Amino acid sequence: MDFLLDPNIAYLFLLGAVLLALLALATPGTGLLEAGAFFCMALAGYAIYNLSINLLALGVVVLSVIPFVYAIQRPKREAFLGLAILMIVAGSLFIFPSASGGPAVNPVVAVVATVLVAGFLWVAVRKSMEAAHKRPSHDLDGLVGRSGEARTKVKDDGSVFVSGELWSAKSSESIPAGAAIRVVRREGFVLVVEKENPDKTSK
Repeated sequence: MDFLLDPNIAYLFLLGAVLLALLALATPGTGLLEAGAFFCMALAGYAIYNLSINLLALGVVVLSVIPFVYAIQRPKREAFLGLAILMIVAGSLFIFPSASGGPAVNPVVAVVATVLVAGFLWVAVRKSMEAAHKRPSHDLDGLVGRSGEARTKVKDDGSVFVSGELWSAKSSESIPAGAAIRVVRREGFVLVVEKENPDKTSK
């Protein structure tokens, strides 16, 4: 286990642990990311326990979770994601100080690891955020208010064409086939529609 006491190795395990932990927060569910984060954190923790560390830098890494969680809760918060990445990179770099007080990590290792981790976090987390907040293509609630066309006569039952798909529908009034319709609400997988008012659509 002595190789873990090399600041460069410890730095890489610490970055890996933080990276996997943040990815687990952004895309929870599989358990693999959580397990990987725990494994890397255990190895990094061994080094932190045995090496001289900068507690202020460690605090910066821990606090980076706050802007990260804030960023993934809503779309269009890339500034907070960038702040979290900056805090992770800066804090982890200075966790293991040298005798002179500067970072003990090799500059080449630090630059390569920083670029890879920052780039991966930026791309992967932004994609996960976009996917999480994207409306599903078959979200029935998203059809409410949409216009379409009655493909059959619609009353107690019938078929309408809305958003490129054929749906079962019913209406409180009789709507002839071919008439323009608007979705009022849904009842399960059945759309409740009404005849589109030509005066409204022409305005």
